[in-house]
Amino acid sequence: MDQPLPKRLPKSQFERQSRPAPRPLLLPRLISLALGAAAFGAAHAQEAKTQEANQLDTVEVRGVRATLKKNLAEKREAQSIVDSISAEDVGKFPDKNVADSLQRVPGISVDRIWGEGKAIFVRGTDKNLNMTQLNGQAVASSEWWLNEPQTRSFNYDVLPSEIVGSLDVFKSPSADLDEGSIGGLVIVKTRKPLAFKDPLTVQVAAEAMYSKLPGKTDPQLSGLLNWKNDAKTFGVLLAISSQKRHMRRDGLEQFSDGKYDVKDQNGVVTNAYASWGGGSAIFRQERERTTTNLALQFQPNPATDLVLNLMDSDMKMNNNNQNYLWQAGGLAVGGVISAVDPKFITVADGSKALVGGTFGPKTGVSFEPIYRESYIKSRVADLDGTYQGGNWQLHGQAGTTNSSGGSKHDRHFWMEGDTRTTISLGPDHYGVKYLDINPLDPNALTLKSGDDRIRRMDAKENYAQGDVTFDIDGAVVKAVKVGAKFRDNTLKNTRIQGTAGPGSPGWQSFSLADLSTGPSPSLSQAAGTSDALRQYAWFDDGLVASKGIPMFDQAMVYKDVLNENYKIHERIGAVYAKADFAVAKFRGDVGLRVVRTQQTSEGYLGNASGGFTPTSVDHNYTDALPSLNVVYDLSKEVVLRGAVSRAMARQTFDLLSPGLRRDGTVLSKGYAGNPLLKPVHANQAEIGAEWYYADAALVSGTFFIKKLDTFTYKASKSEQVGGETLTVERPYNADNGADIKGFELQWQQPFGNTGFGTVVNYTFTDAKAGAVAGQPRLKVLGNSRDQFNFSGYYERGGITLRVSYNYRSKSYGNVEMGGQVVNAAYGQWDASASWDVTRNIALYASAVNINNEVIKSNTVDGIPVGMYENGARYSVGVRAKF
Repeated sequence: MDQPLPKRLPKSQFERQSRPAPRPLLLPRLISLALGAAAFGAAHAQEAKTQEANQLDTVEVRGVRATLKKNLAEKREAQSIVDSISAEDVGKFPDKNVADSLQRVPGISVDRIWGEGKAIFVRGTDKNLNMTQLNGQAVASSEWWLNEPQTRSFNYDVLPSEIVGSLDVFKSPSADLDEGSIGGLVIVKTRKPLAFKDPLTVQVAAEAMYSKLPGKTDPQLSGLLNWKNDAKTFGVLLAISSQKRHMRRDGLEQFSDGKYDVKDQNGVVTNAYASWGGGSAIFRQERERTTTNLALQFQPNPATDLVLNLMDSDMKMNNNNQNYLWQAGGLAVGGVISAVDPKFITVADGSKALVGGTFGPKTGVSFEPIYRESYIKSRVADLDGTYQGGNWQLHGQAGTTNSSGGSKHDRHFWMEGDTRTTISLGPDHYGVKYLDINPLDPNALTLKSGDDRIRRMDAKENYAQGDVTFDIDGAVVKAVKVGAKFRDNTLKNTRIQGTAGPGSPGWQSFSLADLSTGPSPSLSQAAGTSDALRQYAWFDDGLVASKGIPMFDQAMVYKDVLNENYKIHERIGAVYAKADFAVAKFRGDVGLRVVRTQQTSEGYLGNASGGFTPTSVDHNYTDALPSLNVVYDLSKEVVLRGAVSRAMARQTFDLLSPGLRRDGTVLSKGYAGNPLLKPVHANQAEIGAEWYYADAALVSGTFFIKKLDTFTYKASKSEQVGGETLTVERPYNADNGADIKGFELQWQQPFGNTGFGTVVNYTFTDAKAGAVAGQPRLKVLGNSRDQFNFSGYYERGGITLRVSYNYRSKSYGNVEMGGQVVNAAYGQWDASASWDVTRNIALYASAVNINNEVIKSNTVDGIPVGMYENGARYSVGVRAKF
């Protein structure tokens, strides 16, 4: 479900979704054969042993152990608290985007609501409090879905793992790193042409991916061409990745709503929270992502290095969601729900909530197929230059990045039928029974209305940065860096709404039978209870394309939805100074970053007559952000670290919109953003120890603490708007924030010369949020107390086998139906294997979400919110390098 249709649709926070088809076992069998061939090949490939694994060139690192050793070397020498992943390490994981690779890093968990990593959470902080950059600068990213808010969280869908040279996760800031992250700053580094060993390098990979739930096999292709001249002064790199993937997600859903008067068959009235309704959904999406990376590097002399980096990511994300629905609040008349034998529970805020009963018979069943033409595009042009003087270095970087995303069409078909419907809700329980119809009967439903919810999101940032570093031969201070950066950032959201129904030109009130050729596949096999709806008559894509959409396009009337349009323009200037120091066994850096943010938010205020008035609000603020990183080399094997800093993160763009939307029923009520929201600040500290006790081995522990000064909450207050007194719900800053503390443990160990090894890490986070008067104390959004990663590998004679497990304990969301949403613990098994047939050719296979882990959400009171099954994925492929 999306946003409400007039009178009818649920106010859902999520959308729940998926796809059908037979489930051929060919690809899993091929993977079994590939793994078997790899094991057999090990006995015949010992001569391929691996002097090459000792080559530690940036791109030429080969083998898991050599890669892990290189990662530890970078971690050990760093002055701040940082974790690194190299290109080779990314390639050995079955990851298709950067977020899936980052989930292996201590303290990081991943949002997998759509089946693969989309956003990251770091050290107990919400995804909106962390930033991701490409080569040290921003990457504009947008969303494809109407209900997805425009946040500052990076959309990892746009970055395939194939373009990555390395990943650095900075958990303690330095003055020369951009502000905006409280949990961590992720810097993705692409490859540079002159770092390659050979004058000409060609790499290609071809892969077939089988997605079990939709039963589809799709191609994955990538290639890299790198050339540098004999003088090693000029190089060109071209990398292209093309991925196609059929997705299906099965969902059982409950759409939370507000309070109603529930009247039973005896006339007894109970005021209670009630669902708008719920349903059984199948979401299907065909993703086509093409990413191109072009890099030019010029070193005319030993002192000068110029790199031009261009990236273009284009994703087509057309999708279809079909949801067979029951209604409760959706059937209310004048705020009253009529029910037979209603069932209630008492929820966290002391109110009642409706969890069972029989509703109808009028419009007891609804069906909503949605067909979208969706997309995300992102582009980067970056010029980076360095000049090395005698005892000084000049660095400059300038560029632009832009993105667009949304749906060119988001067509909703709304069908209804008459029946009594009985529901039964409980923890992970979505019981429903349609008493007077058979959901497999397509004649029971008729098309009543339709709409087209077009949305476009645009983002653009221009930036310029310059700094100079002076090497100082001092007793304590070894180098000083001073610099400045300017960013000009614009975000826009544009909405157009189309409506159609009886009386519209060319309208046809199709029955479901007119647009169906049979039942849906069996749904939610891993998620549903026995009384959940698992199959129903559904739309046939071919009939929708030939009959439904042409009729829709003829009947639809469009208009701008101005109160959902907004533009936010930010001009951000920063100056910074950092000093590197070293004395005896101590080393580190100390610095200060001062940032000025000038923000202008533009939007529209809706008035009682249905018109709109433009509005604009300015908000300016300055932040001083000191930082200190200290390293103590206790011995050759043991390193102690400490850091203290002040960090900040700006509010998400959707919360900053100044536009006001009138309530559709009570015109004296309104809903708006708050362009005067203050950013979130955090005073933070960490201390840790690292023991490098053997080759490519590490045991480490880090304790961290963060004190956030605010969080946002929503409240309704009386305001004067255009001469009227309205009750307006807005987000506000709380007077207190959150206390987050925890620790990370990491163990990395190759077991002698056996070829076996392991990487294990665990993160504990204790997060406590403040409270707002009159509202319940909530858990910190996005935080999981326990996170655990395990990866075991075997590497010998050209054979590499790897199995990985990623776990996060329950986490928390917003308040629904009087209680906070709890996302259940999630644990996923992945595996990969490769066999170096020759030095230049390798076969590989992977398996993702082998255990078909299900995403589950309920309120603290046991009211179900959503259950989603994404299914496992398997792939086989070949890589060649020349």
